[in-house]
Amino acid sequence: MKERYLSHPTKPIELFEGINCSELLERLESCSFQGRQLALAAKVWTNALDEDLTVWMGLAGAMVPAGMRKVIVQLMENRLVDVIVSTGANLYHDFFETVGYYHYLGSDMVDDRELREERIDRIYDTFADEDVFFAVDREIREWAMKTIEDRPYTTREFLRLLGEEAGRRSKGEKGILSTAAELDIPVYCPAIGDSSIGIALAEADRRLIFDMVGDVEETARMAAEKETMVIYVGGGTPKNFIQQTEVTNIVNNRKVSGHKYAVQFVVDPPHWGGLSGCTFEEAISWGKIATDAKMVTVLSDATIALPIVSAAVLTRRKGRKRPGKD
Repeated sequence: MKERYLSHPTKPIELFEGINCSELLERLESCSFQGRQLALAAKVWTNALDEDLTVWMGLAGAMVPAGMRKVIVQLMENRLVDVIVSTGANLYHDFFETVGYYHYLGSDMVDDRELREERIDRIYDTFADEDVFFAVDREIREWAMKTIEDRPYTTREFLRLLGEEAGRRSKGEKGILSTAAELDIPVYCPAIGDSSIGIALAEADRRLIFDMVGDVEETARMAAEKETMVIYVGGGTPKNFIQQTEVTNIVNNRKVSGHKYAVQFVVDPPHWGGLSGCTFEEAISWGKIATDAKMVTVLSDATIALPIVSAAVLTRRKGRKRPGKD
């Protein structure tokens, strides 16, 4: 019986000059703790792409102000992600940066009363000019009033149009929304009102109506078409929205077995009962994750884990086409 548990010795990691992320993670596979989980995340993601499946990414937190925008863009351009479900904040900040505005390096050790007086908004250690935020809010509102028809829109439809506008206004800078519009990658935002996009559209001359149930129906049908992999950057609404596609299909008597591959980069613990920290094992009980799924949880700040794992996957998939993709 001992051999069952004592068959794979750990191996001290050895570094060398010029080591890349892929090589680093390959060596971490024989180490322990979150280093091994980081390595397994890259391995599962890379290998899953050899199958004809749909890769869903849930994007929570403030990843764009934190500098992750171009990482997501590169994943999209290299067809390593097929569908994105995001918080409205990430998409607003994406538009903000794509059309030429900036977030700034700051500090959490600062007098926030002074920032309030200077109209500077703080996202932990990152600063932004509130006056510019307000100007962009007005620009989005004015654009929407000229562009959006008097009918309900799914968030996918609306965000495609907003991505096209970002692309038109960009001076060569690529963003998540503009790249998604260019490559026909669906982007959903189930809590779009909980963001500066919602703020921008408030008090407009004409009310824009979002078809949120349409989002639920579209994503469920998409998840039923072929097997799926899910990648969660943080938790929150994006994670739950993607998870519920399988439950929606079960309720509607569609034959699904749960997401086949699952990777998440999270910091929330499961014992508070929130979805952000929910384990994939718990999700199996709902039918959200397949009973035989290959799943990896990395307990890490996503600004550390996502770039490292993404760089490894990009390196390993270079020149390899995905089944069923152009």
